Amino acid sequence: MDIASVLLTGLIDLPWWGYIIVTLVFTHITIASITIFLHRHQAHRALDLHPIPSHFFRFWLWLSSGMVTKEWAAIHRKHHAKCETVDDPHSPQIFGIRKVLSEGAELYKIEAKNQETLDRYGHGTPDDWMERNVYSKHSVAGIALMLIINVVLFGPIGLSIWAVQMMWTPVFAAGVINGIGHYWGYRNFRPGDASRNISPWGILIGGEELHNNHHAYPTSARLSNKWYEFDIGWMYIRILEMMGLAKVKKTAPKLQLNKAKTQCDLETLQAVISHRYEVLAKYTKSLKIAFKNELSSLQQAAVELGVDGSTLKNWILADAKTLKEEERTKLDQVLSHTQKLDTLYRMREELSAIWERSAATKDELLKQLEDWCRRAEESGIELLENFSRRLRCYA
Repeated sequence: MDIASVLLTGLIDLPWWGYIIVTLVFTHITIASITIFLHRHQAHRALDLHPIPSHFFRFWLWLSSGMVTKEWAAIHRKHHAKCETVDDPHSPQIFGIRKVLSEGAELYKIEAKNQETLDRYGHGTPDDWMERNVYSKHSVAGIALMLIINVVLFGPIGLSIWAVQMMWTPVFAAGVINGIGHYWGYRNFRPGDASRNISPWGILIGGEELHNNHHAYPTSARLSNKWYEFDIGWMYIRILEMMGLAKVKKTAPKLQLNKAKTQCDLETLQAVISHRYEVLAKYTKSLKIAFKNELSSLQQAAVELGVDGSTLKNWILADAKTLKEEERTKLDQVLSHTQKLDTLYRMREELSAIWERSAATKDELLKQLEDWCRRAEESGIELLENFSRRLRCYA
């Protein structure tokens, strides 16, 4: 076969559906490389990888995206450190969902030029000869090589396959995860950000759909948490581990309940702190129920202050620290009309403060937790009483 024939037909001739499968396989390998190597291994050190899969992922990312490991890890670490603030490289709460969805890759490139970010957050990433002289220095060369490989293998249609590969990461990784993952979906936990699980089945983007789970436990190698959630990236990690090519360092703790417990002890305190985001999520469900039941008592006061029901609900469910002073003032005025909801709201803030008191000793924190549970059970509010009794069972 001469060169002209190769350019016209490629080395591999496939039916139309064969090219679709090849494209999906290529893009899926890229997504797997991002979630396993860049995200869980490099950025969060949730697992150790054997040099063979580690270098394969690095090489494939050089071909399929041109991403530099140090830049990606540094930007992602900064995202966690500065989440939903003006220093967050790509928060839709700051930039707006439209900008992050359509220009997520551009936001990444802008932050990649910030040397302070790379110096502060890029530690511990590969710094070998290949990284310095090939992957980082000639990142565009990998993309060009991928184009040549595709055209040689598949002919002119290889250009289309390459184009899809080049769009896949900016659209799904930079746009969907960073955008929709902080804007729309469901929440198992309530960390101090807007992260959400896009879907309980993490397949299309390697498990990164479970973004709220990840923000609750950033150093967990497994992103699924509930029995109905599936993380395909975790499945690949387990396969690598069984082959001796990976070692999981940490996964999210599993909540255990000892229903025989009636008093808080140090074990209870440790469990509450470890599962604090789940505790807040469950408490928020109680607040939602109370808000619905008390809405009629609040509507008149809210109308007088120019606050609609949806805004009021968002204020009540939000972390008080995220509200502006004017919003907190109006919320206090509205809550003064319903003792039940006001008590539930104040008690949530007091509970959150327990694990935020880093200077207190364990005995002091335990005393505060026991006092909180006692007051909750004496409040006369059934939702609060039941929540406290369950909290005592944490083990």
